[in-house]
Amino acid sequence: MLSLATPVENLTRVGKTVSAKLKRLGVFNVSDLLHYYPFRYDDFSQIKKIADIQTGEIVTVKGKIELLANKRSPRKKLMITECFLTDETGSLKVIWFGQPFIAKVLKNNDEVYLAGRVEGDLFNLYLKNPAYEKMSLDTAHTARLVPIYSLTEGLTQKQLRFLIKQALPLVKEIADWLPQAIRKDYQLIELGDALFNIHFPKNQKALILAEQRLKFNELLELQLQNQLLKKELDKYRSPRLAFNEAATQKIVNNLGFALTNSQKKCAWQILQDLAKDKPMNRLLEGDVGSGKTAVAALAIANCALNGYQTALLAPTEILATQHFQTLQEILKVIDCNIALKTAGKNQAINTADQKSASLTKAKLNRSVSEGEIHLTIGTHALLEEKVAFNNLALVIIDEQHRFGVEQRKALREKSGLPATAPHLLSMTATPIPRTLALTLYGDLELSVIDELPPSRKKPLTRLINDENREQTYDFILKQIKAGRQAFVICPLIEESDKLGVKAVTEEQQKLAEEIFPQLKIGLLHGRLKPKEKEAVMKEFLENKIQILVATSVVEVGVNVPNANVMIIEGAQRFGLAQLHQFRGRINRSHHQSYCFLFSDNPSEKSKERLKTLVNCYDGFKLAEEDLKQRGAGDLTGLKQSGFGFNLKIASLSDVKLIEQTKQTAVTIIKDFPDVYQNMTLGQSIHPE
Repeated sequence: MLSLATPVENLTRVGKTVSAKLKRLGVFNVSDLLHYYPFRYDDFSQIKKIADIQTGEIVTVKGKIELLANKRSPRKKLMITECFLTDETGSLKVIWFGQPFIAKVLKNNDEVYLAGRVEGDLFNLYLKNPAYEKMSLDTAHTARLVPIYSLTEGLTQKQLRFLIKQALPLVKEIADWLPQAIRKDYQLIELGDALFNIHFPKNQKALILAEQRLKFNELLELQLQNQLLKKELDKYRSPRLAFNEAATQKIVNNLGFALTNSQKKCAWQILQDLAKDKPMNRLLEGDVGSGKTAVAALAIANCALNGYQTALLAPTEILATQHFQTLQEILKVIDCNIALKTAGKNQAINTADQKSASLTKAKLNRSVSEGEIHLTIGTHALLEEKVAFNNLALVIIDEQHRFGVEQRKALREKSGLPATAPHLLSMTATPIPRTLALTLYGDLELSVIDELPPSRKKPLTRLINDENREQTYDFILKQIKAGRQAFVICPLIEESDKLGVKAVTEEQQKLAEEIFPQLKIGLLHGRLKPKEKEAVMKEFLENKIQILVATSVVEVGVNVPNANVMIIEGAQRFGLAQLHQFRGRINRSHHQSYCFLFSDNPSEKSKERLKTLVNCYDGFKLAEEDLKQRGAGDLTGLKQSGFGFNLKIASLSDVKLIEQTKQTAVTIIKDFPDVYQNMTLGQSIHPE
């Protein structure tokens, strides 16, 4: 007997192999299967008579199989399956390549639906590799809007549709958690109907209504999570951190540069929040190189001068180490003990006398728990059970969208101060349009550094065609001979036969063997183990590697001031905001930086989009442009909502729906507390 909790391996035609493939897609049980939505649909709903079809059309035809046979192609030694499909108006040739099993599945005289594109000319029409299905009242692969799902290797559309068909009757068991009054106000269909029609819609209208309901659900959950976070924070008080004007001014005077007006404004907003007994919950958003760390340093200093501790959580060991080095320099004019704690490093330094020491893990943990360390910088290692603070008053999370609610909560609970919560400052270098940021991080107050230091040089950005490739390589070699370094960014890890996109593996090999045999070319991608990534970055930082070929892992936080050149292969495959993030990796020093965009798509539309990047250096404007052109899913880091669940179907660019769900969240909290109480922090509503 199937239930929503039934593991996928218990479904018909699912063995260990298919089960493992489904789990790779995040599908572990029947409920997951029902919530695994198609990403598009093939419209095979128009059933045509054979006499009426025309070349180039995508159609479904209904008829009887005749003269079905397999034969071998003499040229390619490929098996070809051929037949004729006949109806009362005529006969149509059908060809399948490399699918000899079809002759066992279909038989002569079978009545079938065939769906696909009509090939040939006026006198010789045929169907090539059509979808097929024996005639029935309830079709899945033909004669309807046919769902197309994201797959993994070895899993087919037919297999997935077959399994979802098995699960669909169980949508009746899913209780609709959205109150009927709200459904009526916004003309939303029931959840069970929406889940049924998102997979096998009867028509376009049914599909639109299903999408509308499921999008509403996702955005509403996002808004409810925001409210839940605010409610959670309201339970706590925080230490009041008095503003030390003299020490703050001393730090600012010794920065070596003048703070921009934007930095001053953001710093003052944060310092005012720290002086209150209500927990600060603020997002500091600033473009690459805008000086967020300097602003955060002023908050850290005031926390230490009040006798309290700060924890700074970074997503990678590279970024944590960079913060450790930067902050000990900024804070050297006050007496502050700073520690670095990652999986591989346990270090501490006093900023006043610059005495540093490598400690054992146990010794560092003890120093933190006894309150000797004012600032602890680390990765996920800070979340370990053995790490406890004495009087943690401030938590800073860098690239906050990479950490979920539960991780933030875990740090709060380590404060060592009963019935209090530390102030929270989240930072991101991802340019997010203000309206979107307020939606995405609705539980946070927003501080935006929207100007760069006046001394910062703009990276010269050029769109390069194939004719200028050799000239660009010559330019890069000259830069490297002058002591500089370069990044080469590629969109994929493995070679892609269909898309022809440069893969890091083949690109590194080409550069090392054909273009720059005299240089050391490094390789960095997401499938490397953390220690391997660290080793590669260490060599690059020490200029032992002159060119680093990488995927988007360099997008955030990598700081190599000596690298001033970047090539981005397949540039049209990235969003403008993400390209801007890449470009920010080479704009880190007084050297003029150069960014070269190589595109394998010569279309005018693609060129115009990339020219926007050539002429614009404002990350927020580029993010707005991305939002218009490509939707929020392509903004760096925004595919993950940060609340423990992904947006599968909703779009953060749907302003009207966002406003509706904001209002609905407030209504639910006020009038339907039972719905709200079913939610858990960091998790979506699971009505089943």
